[in-house]
Order: sequence, then C-alpha cells, then structure tokens
Amino acid sequence: MTDKRIVLSTAGSAEEARKIANHLVGNQLAACVNIAPNIQSVYRWQGKVESSQEWLLLIKTTAEKIDDVRDAIRELHSYNLPECVVIAIEDGSAAYLQWIGESVAAEPKP
Repeated sequence: MTDKRIVLSTAGSAEEARKIANHLVGNQLAACVNIAPNIQSVYRWQGKVESSQEWLLLIKTTAEKIDDVRDAIRELHSYNLPECVVIAIEDGSAAYLQWIGESVAAEPKP
C-alpha cells in the first residue's frame, strides 16, 4: 500500500472540469488530473432516475492532501453534491508514484 490516491469526480461541463483540474494542479493539491470527456452518467437523484452528460476527473494526489482536494471540489463545483470518491493506490511504477509525491509535497502557492 502506498500513500498515493486517485480521486474520482465528475463535472457538468468541460469548462468546469478544466477549472477544477487547473486549480488542483496549480495549487499543488494534485500532481495530475485526467479529464475524460462526454461520459454518460445514470444516477438516482431526489427519488428519480436521471441521466446526464458529464466529464470524469481522475485526480492523482496523496493521502495527506485528500481533505484539501475534497474542500476544493466542494468550493469550485456547481453541483449540490459533487462526487468525491477516493481510491487507494496499492502499487505502481516507483518513479511515477515518487513524481506524484514530489508534485504535491511543496506548500501551495498563494
């Protein structure tokens, strides 16, 4: 087990996805955010089955930064209840995992 994490979130538009991704990487809360466009989500909301087009964010970060990532998503997101699911990275390329750690290790920029 490592201290590295992948956070899954979705956004309702490409612009919103880029805004969240740029904030997370720019403030050293994430090393990288992949944006997968045009996914179709089917979900239950307020007692109804809904469907919408969304953009999936795959956020690479560390366990230490999870609370800050969660707070930023909540602050920047247009949804009342934005997705924020954390998955532990069990193992991976040592060099890549080190890069994630180094990319988020520094203090956030003002």
